[in-house]
Amino acid sequence: MAGWKVNILTIFPEMFPGPLGHSIAGKALSDNKWEMNLIDIRDYAKDKHSTVDDKPFGGGTGMVMKPDVIADAIDSMEKKTGKLIYMSPRGKVLTQEKTEELIKENIVTIICGRYEGIDQRVIEEYGIEEISIGDYIVSGGEIAAFVLIDACVRQISGVLSKNEAISIESFGKGGYKNLLEYPHYTRPAEWRGRKVPQVLLSGNHADIECWRRDKAVSITQERRADLWKRHLQENADN
Repeated sequence: MAGWKVNILTIFPEMFPGPLGHSIAGKALSDNKWEMNLIDIRDYAKDKHSTVDDKPFGGGTGMVMKPDVIADAIDSMEKKTGKLIYMSPRGKVLTQEKTEELIKENIVTIICGRYEGIDQRVIEEYGIEEISIGDYIVSGGEIAAFVLIDACVRQISGVLSKNEAISIESFGKGGYKNLLEYPHYTRPAEWRGRKVPQVLLSGNHADIECWRRDKAVSITQERRADLWKRHLQENADN
């Protein structure tokens, strides 16, 4: 039995597993390290046209997904929903810490909205948490769900061949927490006149580690002042 289960409510179940069926997440799915359960929201529509949306009260552009349809789709799982999540641009932005939190849940249910979103009453009725993947808009919650699920699956024990890799990549743990990742190089040592930094060829692991951390710090300072501030605050607290 898979250790982590994801229920996905969507009007486009054919989009899954999509990219989640390949590479690291796909292998983990094949190895039964996690499980995906698809619920087609249209199966719970009330008319022969499988209508899942309607015009918003108060006017305005777009359509809103109907509360009765969404609720029936949720209820069909017989309370085996676990943590309920709605992918929404107005939600809290997804972080590494949030993925680590979600992977501790036995079951996570993700609602993929379309159009202008879902009726607010559903969010309130079920205590649904809204999560965003960034300050931009995509065509639907399915795309955002791919990101969230992949980021979580990588946290499952045994999914990565070397678990220590998590600790040194961007947003990793330990001394690299809240730092962006340092640059990487491989063979050939010189390419189009560009040489690999000499320190990486030295064999001196202490110097290499120092160089890597310096680069992680400088890149974070340059590109993400918010992360650098958080890094300083958390290290000061420790």
